[in-house]
Amino acid sequence: MKLSQLLKNCPVSQVHGDMDLEVTGLHYDSRQVRHGDAFFALRGVVSDGHSFIFSAIANGAKVVFCEELTEGLESVTTVVVENSRQTMAMAAAEFYGNPTSDMKVVGVTGTNGKTTITYFLEAILNQAGLSPAVVGTINYRFGTDLRQAPHTTPESHDLMKQVSDFKENGARSLVMEVSSHALDQCRADGVHFQVGVFTNLTPEHLDYHQDMERYFTSKYRLFKELLPRDNGRAVINIDDAYGQRLATMLPEALTCGRDQGADVHPKNLDVSLQGIRGQVVTPLGTVDIASPMLGDFNVENLLCAIAAAVALDLSPQTIAAGLAKATGVPGRLELIENDREAVILVDYAHTGDALRRAIEAMQALAPQRILTIFGCGGDRDRSKRPVMAEVAARGSDIAIATSDNPRSEDPEQILDDVRSGLVKVHEHEWSKAEAKNAIGKGCVVISDRREAIQFAVEILRPGDLLLVAGKGHEDYQILGTGRIHFDDREELRKALQAGGKQ
Repeated sequence: MKLSQLLKNCPVSQVHGDMDLEVTGLHYDSRQVRHGDAFFALRGVVSDGHSFIFSAIANGAKVVFCEELTEGLESVTTVVVENSRQTMAMAAAEFYGNPTSDMKVVGVTGTNGKTTITYFLEAILNQAGLSPAVVGTINYRFGTDLRQAPHTTPESHDLMKQVSDFKENGARSLVMEVSSHALDQCRADGVHFQVGVFTNLTPEHLDYHQDMERYFTSKYRLFKELLPRDNGRAVINIDDAYGQRLATMLPEALTCGRDQGADVHPKNLDVSLQGIRGQVVTPLGTVDIASPMLGDFNVENLLCAIAAAVALDLSPQTIAAGLAKATGVPGRLELIENDREAVILVDYAHTGDALRRAIEAMQALAPQRILTIFGCGGDRDRSKRPVMAEVAARGSDIAIATSDNPRSEDPEQILDDVRSGLVKVHEHEWSKAEAKNAIGKGCVVISDRREAIQFAVEILRPGDLLLVAGKGHEDYQILGTGRIHFDDREELRKALQAGGKQ
């Protein structure tokens, strides 16, 4: 593709060189550049792509996109832009033929619920015959084509290539999780959104965004800048305080929530161990719900998915039939079969709010005891550690604190931060022996996650409910800068098979 065509929709400050140059590929990693490619110098949190410009040229780059000129670039065409990330998004869309321009595209953003909502929408769109592709936390997929998801929302070039591949293989619609990082870094700027869904906003990623206002502003970009380009419609959960605020800013939005004033709201719903059943009122008519999903918080996820489908003008009958076929989401209150006459669940909850929602949903099921295993990631917002600990301690009969993904931090230091939340509820931290024979509520700290899971299985009694939170679908632990294989579901099954003995 000629450079002039590639720049068709890109905001450009200056071009030095040949506009008729043929560009053979796009890259933001200098190591992947080959002869004839364009290289985008992206400023990152850890490194700056401008430092790798000459490496890209040595590998064959003929065009360099940068935010500032450097001496010695006379051998290549240079394109000076204000924002390399935004330019790459628009250029990638053009390079891959604007794959989303004639697809039905739903973007889902918010702190919690994004993944579950995309699974619900995938089932609904399949029922409608719209062959959906999905881009999100668990994987990028279309039919049997499953690809690993290193990020919730990939870099714009990778996103456009993935979607182009899916479309070529028959995808007619796209459901994607749009993270706050992606919105802040313009990764989805080349996507044509028909619907944008706002789920909720609770403290998360504050190591990156610094405060809740900036976090909210990043989410708002989807609705303020990206949706309007295609006259897209906003869907907002007004059960959430930030959702209420967003709804006042977007009066044309389709609202959803338990409040009878919401455009999409429940008429009557029953939430039990058998799932969620009842009716939901929408502007297009009543939707009958028969979902196997557990937990009262999944009511909000269902309402968001239904409202998004209504925004796409799908019938109540199609929506109901799709939801009835929606299966459980990997790592989201995923049930682990066992012979202990207990309920064992694995969930991705890794924020204070998500953990609170999960525990409250379990309390509503009235088990004999609730045992919660949780941990906090390293190199992330430290302020949420005592918050998660307090939530687990208040909501559980036995809270078991352990390691999550410590990354470069000392796991014991992370657990010291966790203890500051535990002591707000329990003065005394139990030993394992005390926890094993305990009567009443308490907490125990076991730094090794495998040992923590084995211990929880060992002390499990009939009628108990064990919630293993934090990692969900993840099958790894990040130690330092490396990964080891670790899957909570596998570890639970091993512990059950071994009889819970250590």
